Amino acid sequence: EDVKVLITHIAGTSHSYSELVKEMIGLHQPGLLVCGHTHILKVKYQQKEQLLHINPGAAGVSGFHHVITMIRLEIDGSKIQNLEVLEMARKLA
Repeated sequence: EDVKVLITHIAGTSHSYSELVKEMIGLHQPGLLVCGHTHILKVKYQQKEQLLHINPGAAGVSGFHHVITMIRLEIDGSKIQNLEVLEMARKLA
C-alpha cells in the first residue's frame, strides 16, 4: 500500500497533537506527517502513531533562525527513503 501523507501547518507533538490532527491520524492512518509552524527541524518516528513526523524547519529569510533548513525525501510506494536534511546559511541583512 502506498504511504499516506498528512500535511498541516500546526500539528503539535506526539503527546499533544491537536484534536484535528489526532482525528485525521485515526481516520487516515498516515505513514508520514509533515507540519511546520515552529520552524524547528524535526525528523522523528512516532511509535504510538506509527508514522514519521517531519518538520522541515525554516526556509524563509526572516525570523529567529540562522540556518535555512529543508528536507528532501523519496516516497516509493510503501517506502520513505533517501531522506536528507539540506542546510544553507541565512544571509542576515
